[in-house]
Amino acid sequence: MRCVTWNVNGIRAVLRKEIHPWSAVADCDVVCLQETKAQPDQLTADVLTPEGWHSYWHSAEKKGYSGVAIYTREEADEVFTGMGEPEVDREGRVLGVRFGDRVILSAYFPNSQDAGKRLDYKLAFCAGMERYLSRLTEAGLKVLLTGDYNIAHTPMDLARPKQNEKNPGYLPEERAWFSRFVALGYVDLFRALYPDARDAYTWWSYRAQARERNIGWRIDYVASCPSLREDLIDVRHHPEVVGSDHCPVSVDLR
Repeated sequence: MRCVTWNVNGIRAVLRKEIHPWSAVADCDVVCLQETKAQPDQLTADVLTPEGWHSYWHSAEKKGYSGVAIYTREEADEVFTGMGEPEVDREGRVLGVRFGDRVILSAYFPNSQDAGKRLDYKLAFCAGMERYLSRLTEAGLKVLLTGDYNIAHTPMDLARPKQNEKNPGYLPEERAWFSRFVALGYVDLFRALYPDARDAYTWWSYRAQARERNIGWRIDYVASCPSLREDLIDVRHHPEVVGSDHCPVSVDLR
């Protein structure tokens, strides 16, 4: 089973570049998108239901903002829309699909913004995610949490850690939460396989040819509960796939 996660930074913008997010990475079974910036009624039928695919959407109340979606080859047994946290759910940040006892989530974590303007909201989202994951795992479900976490966890996860210590996405409070998340038993699957990998980024600024120079951040993740770790085969970044300031990340599971 191959699952892909990609912050498309506007699905309509990607489509205008003649890139189909559900087929940008080969041999996918599930494709999780973030920052779709679209309501389903703003999209054409061939985008909502491409041949051979089912799609599920959770859009923000505010048009042109946030939003997540999931494309699946097989119809999901169940769909989970939101986390049951009203302040989060109105921004369209979390969507899940269940296949048997396996749940795959597409999550778009908030950006803490300059000077930590939304840091409290970001940390409240993270706490809500902990509660949500606990409810799922306590129900006997195996959970894969994919998405744009908007956090570079360690100095290895961005090209210039010293210069970014006071910048959103690398604030001490955000990094501390990620450490807590891992301490709770959740597994950063890329790091599980490649603990010493450097220069492995998923987001680059549009400025100063950052992508060409690989001056980036690793802020897009696939993480799992401990019971799903044993099913892991591989995790790959796909910087060759353009169309967004993020690149897709794929995970292969047994």
